[in-house]
Amino acid sequence: MNDVHFHLVVTHLPIVGVSIGFLVLLAGYITKSPQVKTTALGIFIFSALAVIAAFYTGEAAKDIVENLPGVSETLIHTHEEQAELFYTMMLVLGGASLVTMFIHYKKPAFVKYGFIVLLLLSISSIVMSKFVGASGGEIVHSEIRNNDNIIQLESNHDSDED
Repeated sequence: MNDVHFHLVVTHLPIVGVSIGFLVLLAGYITKSPQVKTTALGIFIFSALAVIAAFYTGEAAKDIVENLPGVSETLIHTHEEQAELFYTMMLVLGGASLVTMFIHYKKPAFVKYGFIVLLLLSISSIVMSKFVGASGGEIVHSEIRNNDNIIQLESNHDSDED
């Protein structure tokens, strides 16, 4: 297994994890179950740890993929930018989950606010996961690219270098 394989394996964990965590948290709200909500916290924390692995395997994967025929430096750059934002958002979500878990056990009266924050953070992280996942797939999978966007991105990227 090379760096690209490892990156591809671990990148799916935070993307899927944040969506599952959101659904579990939502189920916890619907069923009014603190145990289900706490399970969502664990899923968010796991997803935040997984995003660290995904982020730090990206550079090594880039070094291999950038030399493949048909791979655009612009697409790689776009994916890197989006990955940095997703990484930050997931670390915030994971950190907020840890704080909420602590509050849940120490000050249960305030925990509802933590869960509301997590619900909002998870929604925004899901939205960002769509963009980072799609931009990563576009690097090698030409069949999913929107060629009009690539031309626009490349012209913007070239003007930024001037």
